[in-house]
Amino acid sequence: MNEPARGSDSRPAPVLITEAEPSYDDQLAARKKKYIIMMVCRIPCLILAGLTYHTWWLAVTFLVISVPLPWIAVLIANDRPPRKSKHVNRYEREAKQIEQRDHRVIDG
Repeated sequence: MNEPARGSDSRPAPVLITEAEPSYDDQLAARKKKYIIMMVCRIPCLILAGLTYHTWWLAVTFLVISVPLPWIAVLIANDRPPRKSKHVNRYEREAKQIEQRDHRVIDG
């Protein structure tokens, strides 16, 4: 049924009564952070492409890497966070029987 909580006391773990996701403000902040990180990664690619213009294939490689980053950043920032797959402690009541299971069967 309820597993004991991890720690020194032996009280059972609290029972989860909701499957609430993080608030929209928290989700928005996390998505903004992901977007900014990906867009900041684009700046070094463009700078490295400018610094390596003498080696054309290396400069083109950095440009090719930097071109899809805004598109990928928008896709990732607009995606909702994945559901967490963790063990959830829910209340489970014992099933009650209507009558006893031991029945005498009479064949006719």
